[in-house]
Amino acid sequence: MTYAVADALQVAVFERLSGNAALGALVGDAIFDSDLPFVEGVAPETHVVIGEERVRDNGSVTHQGAQHDFTVSVHSTAEGFRPAKQAAAAIGAALTETPLSLSEGAVACLRFLFAKAERGAPPDRRRVTLRFRALVEAG
Repeated sequence: MTYAVADALQVAVFERLSGNAALGALVGDAIFDSDLPFVEGVAPETHVVIGEERVRDNGSVTHQGAQHDFTVSVHSTAEGFRPAKQAAAAIGAALTETPLSLSEGAVACLRFLFAKAERGAPPDRRRVTLRFRALVEAG
């Protein structure tokens, strides 16, 4: 097993989402992979957070690799699900339609696993959490 490319994968996902015009039209620059830079109640109406990750061995005798299951969540203060679902669709397209390029190692496969749309308490009235699986190989 290797965790060597975890950082490179995180950076590539963040850069892909931050540079995606369709997602940017929906959430602006409100895409985060760290603590949110705003106080509760003052968040953008819709924002994206790259979330938790679970990593398992996916290596063999000839190479080191890992399976990264990670989440990307859309949070919205909107009354309905539409803004969150539109952003979630843009995230799915951004991550799966074109292969990610890593600064270290390589992504052998990245696919969408599932999404969960939930109601929440204000100010986070709506949330859509997407789960993806990336199979990566160490460089």
